[in-house]
Amino acid sequence: MPSLATDPRVDRRLAGAPISWGVCEVPGWGVQLPPERVLAEMAELGLRATELGPVGYLPAEPVALRATLGALDLDLVGGFVPLVLHEPSLDAARRAASASAAAMAAGGADVFVAAVVMDAAWSAPRELSGAEWARLASHLDEIDAVVAEHGLSLALHPHAGTLVETAADIERVVASTEVGWCLDTGHLLLGGADPEAFLRDHGERVVHVHLKDVDAAVAARYRSRELSLLEATRNGLFRPLGDGSVDLENVLRLLDADGYDGWLVLEQDVTLDEVPPPGGGPRADVARSLEFLAGAGANRA
Repeated sequence: MPSLATDPRVDRRLAGAPISWGVCEVPGWGVQLPPERVLAEMAELGLRATELGPVGYLPAEPVALRATLGALDLDLVGGFVPLVLHEPSLDAARRAASASAAAMAAGGADVFVAAVVMDAAWSAPRELSGAEWARLASHLDEIDAVVAEHGLSLALHPHAGTLVETAADIERVVASTEVGWCLDTGHLLLGGADPEAFLRDHGERVVHVHLKDVDAAVAARYRSRELSLLEATRNGLFRPLGDGSVDLENVLRLLDADGYDGWLVLEQDVTLDEVPPPGGGPRADVARSLEFLAGAGANRA
């Protein structure tokens, strides 16, 4: 039986992410499964590539990274890098971006996924002044140039708990920069934006895609600050594809209409209290998401 991700009905570039197995850089997030298990389960399901995950999770040295992934016939898509861009000096962010981009490129990556954070500790964002917003936009364009020097595409990621989270934040940055975007269907909805509207209005700016499904009722509890992101995740915020409130079939149709041919990264953030038995736990939910995508592939126009 062919693996789900190589089902002939699915002709898309599908990748995985360690967060779908509960592997996250946030302290106290939960049990962190070892990379040998996570990568092996990705490969068993037929996924063709992965993002890096937290710093240090996969080897930093390019030869070792390529060997680790190559042993399972996996490629590297890219990595997620939080950057502080609203402060007067860009020196630290520029150095961090250049070093990360160089390492990703040496590992065979295509995409540099960036989030704009308040500080290195991911402190809760405050409202920026007009001057700070202008500086953030200008610095984003500079980081875009830095990343391009290494042959990568910058994909700005709207993300819960960052300076680009809400629909208003997103529209403000779209209007003031020319950078590419990561369409994260879950985080867009979580911030009160409409993934389909973003694609209709800004589809030409999408250079990377994270496919998430979200329970809208739990998302509303997060937006009202009744739940933290971790608490919301534990309460079933992120669902297997097709089980939540995002119209992913229409998202895929809109991506096709825009001619998008980049990676689709399956991301279903989970937190684990214990190590699940082999074949169980997050693997089962990723398999369910792939089954959904196979059906969506069969129904493509």
